[in-house]
Amino acid sequence: MISKKMVKEINDQIQRELYSEYLYLQMAAFFKGENLDGFSKWMIFQAKEEHTHAMKFYEHLYERGEQVTFQAISAPKADYKNPLDVFKFAYNHELTVTKNISNLMSLAKKESDYATESFIKWFVDEQVEEEASFDKIVRILEKIKESSNALYMLDNQLSKRA
Repeated sequence: MISKKMVKEINDQIQRELYSEYLYLQMAAFFKGENLDGFSKWMIFQAKEEHTHAMKFYEHLYERGEQVTFQAISAPKADYKNPLDVFKFAYNHELTVTKNISNLMSLAKKESDYATESFIKWFVDEQVEEEASFDKIVRILEKIKESSNALYMLDNQLSKRA
């Protein structure tokens, strides 16, 4: 049995995952405007992942006999100074997502909701990958600083994400 509190928290997480999708699409638009198509493609891929995450939560609620309730999604931040600014913001966003996932896991454990606990475990593991991915790009961008050649090389590398 899944508690009403857990249903509410999962519905909140669906909203947060869809917000993440919006955020990464907005970041993709920033990069598109800067003619950094590889960065843009990378963020679009990331946005699609976030949508997939939202749908996993959606399906979990229906598999448990519960209802999804969609919430409003705020407009994401749109003004960035440069690629490093974008990726630092995204990395910090992922840290917040990790905290939210950890809170869901804690609630599942507290309520002895073993099905949700098992389900959330995948997201716990996923967040380790997400944080590492963003952190790696932040560290590369910090090293290349203002080198346009290095930036375009990274742009080319990021375009290969599939």
